[in-house]
Amino acid sequence: MAQFEVPQNIELESKIVGPFTIRQFGFVAAPFLICFFLFFVLTFGFWIVITIILMSAGLSFSFIKIEGRPLYVIAALGLKFLWQPKLYLWQRPHVEEVINAPVAHKTSSEGKRNVLGSALGSLSSVGKLWQDITTRKTPIPKREKTVPRPRVGDIKEQYQVFKRITGEKDIARRIDYR
Repeated sequence: MAQFEVPQNIELESKIVGPFTIRQFGFVAAPFLICFFLFFVLTFGFWIVITIILMSAGLSFSFIKIEGRPLYVIAALGLKFLWQPKLYLWQRPHVEEVINAPVAHKTSSEGKRNVLGSALGSLSSVGKLWQDITTRKTPIPKREKTVPRPRVGDIKEQYQVFKRITGEKDIARRIDYR
């Protein structure tokens, strides 16, 4: 059976122009050529400033890597982020209210079906209230509390009041997906 060598560094670019790859040479040569032509157009002091800026940008694009990515890739992604529109979605605030109610436990082993009946029989006012709450359509005065809706002043900065098409005001949280 024939054995073959498997290349280990397949992401490594070849050094073609001296110690530079083609891409690195392009990032160094392009600012050099621009600075050469600007030497004949600009004054010497202004040319020095432009040359320092262009050559440092070319050298940093060719040699600097941040977390394994070249600087020119990060710069391109940054420009893409600034240029493309963003997507903003709105989400209603989630208000939870936890109500703790006492649980009646039966100690005898007669069965599960008599637990509710005996609990309601021994606590007739609670049983009547439970029956009224489950069967009435109107609330019982002084017994049932309404769940308060959050007021605009109580809501944090991440929420915003907006008007629906019908004209009513509602509150929503802004989520920024980038």
